[in-house]
Amino acid sequence: MSDMFCFQCQQTAGNKCCVSVGVCGKQPDTAALQDELVYELIRLAEAAAAAGQRTQIADRLLMDGLFITLTNVNFDNQAIAEFTERVRAEREKFGGKPCAVVELWKGDTDTVSLRSTLLFGMKGMAAYAHHAMNLGYTDDEVSAWFYKGLCAVNRPHSVEEWLALIVEFGQVNFRCMELLDEANTGTFGTPQPAKVPTDIKKGPFIVVSGHDLGDLAQLLEQTEGKGINIYTHSEMLPAHGYPGLKKHPHLAGNFGTAWQSQQTEFENIPAPVLFTTNCLMPQRPSYQDRVYTTSVVGYAGLRHIEADACGRKDFSPIIEQALALGGYEHDHSMSGINGGHMLMTGFAHGAVLAHAEEIISLIKSGKVRHIFLVGGCDGAHPGRNYYTEFVKSTPMDTLVLTLACGKYRFNDLDLGEIGGLPRILDMGQCNDAYSAIKVALALADAFGCTVNDLPLTLVLSWYEQKAVCILLTLLALGVKNIYLGPTLPAFLSETVVKTLVETYDLHPTTNPQQDLDAVLGRG
Repeated sequence: MSDMFCFQCQQTAGNKCCVSVGVCGKQPDTAALQDELVYELIRLAEAAAAAGQRTQIADRLLMDGLFITLTNVNFDNQAIAEFTERVRAEREKFGGKPCAVVELWKGDTDTVSLRSTLLFGMKGMAAYAHHAMNLGYTDDEVSAWFYKGLCAVNRPHSVEEWLALIVEFGQVNFRCMELLDEANTGTFGTPQPAKVPTDIKKGPFIVVSGHDLGDLAQLLEQTEGKGINIYTHSEMLPAHGYPGLKKHPHLAGNFGTAWQSQQTEFENIPAPVLFTTNCLMPQRPSYQDRVYTTSVVGYAGLRHIEADACGRKDFSPIIEQALALGGYEHDHSMSGINGGHMLMTGFAHGAVLAHAEEIISLIKSGKVRHIFLVGGCDGAHPGRNYYTEFVKSTPMDTLVLTLACGKYRFNDLDLGEIGGLPRILDMGQCNDAYSAIKVALALADAFGCTVNDLPLTLVLSWYEQKAVCILLTLLALGVKNIYLGPTLPAFLSETVVKTLVETYDLHPTTNPQQDLDAVLGRG
């Protein structure tokens, strides 16, 4: 009998399943606690459905509980167990006995595949709903769907019914992505293109990783005038495009590259690091005493910053350690993966659509032959150099839109310009995937066609469950001809893959030149 069962991320062992210890570092006891948390979340949803009511507390518990079980978020057994008790206590308030719960990973292959696809998609949507709620934005349809989806996971369905549920989920997740966009832009303004240096200035500094802009904003406010520079890391890079955040002059640049390089890039770092969400990896002793977590993030032995009843957080311990460590004695040179020292970000839908007439003109005149959206999660899988080579090989008369941490494979490259626009347009983090969809829909409207008729191809990399929910939204919107890699999800059965390929013309990535030739019709 295996010690654990986990196949929710792209790097799962042998592209099949982690059964002894997670490739991410998750231990069997942690995996068991996370599974038990999911079961309790299902029981809470079932109890609420039976009672015919919801509570704000239950809404939050479902979102945050699912988020806790997302890859590389929480490895702290005690924190997971305590959260599970909170879920159990809230379920008991609805009355009734705990219901029977389906065994998630048992059953016929296609059922387990479809059940897992829906569950993992909800984990991704939970992250988006969590961030929006942190900024005071909620949507009743989105909140209610967590109850519906968790109850659906606990019931038998035909293949057709599962697929209908997954499509419905994808549509609801589109609304959730829109909600998060409203929360971020409504709070911090519409992102604007910004140049972001990768070099680190001498003196005290703090590195902020993850996705939660609200946490970054609070830290910027609390470090104002203290002589501490703040650097984004990995998925936090798009923060530099928001007027409400970049107004702080000590938001000084970006530290390092994508999440999977943190163990080497944080080696002996003379500064503290704050993780606001995933992707947290097991720490090396050389920097473990400088890592802090907050919100749903947890790891045994790390210091955790809790919020008060109003959502305010006291970052004094981090600030004091930053001052004590002192940072680098001299300016410290760092670069992107390809050696570049300047990154561009801020090309969310507001910025791109401000140039819509120019882009349309460039397409109509033939100066832009094709647009590629190359984005998604990064990871340590050897096949991920595909995305670097793909972007390097795109013809000079093509644009490359990008988002999420997959862009670190190539975002320090200078690929030149077309009509005054950089050929690489960074639209943000995975939380900003709504921007890419909004731009595609706007271009389709301008040309009087469907998204599938545009000279646009999506080339996606996936790692964790937010990428899953984005893919399901794209499919629910009818987007076809997507290239997905570096491997197909292990939780997709042969039957489900066959269905997706036939229905949506989904393509597993092969090699950059072969896929480019296919897209551009080169013989």
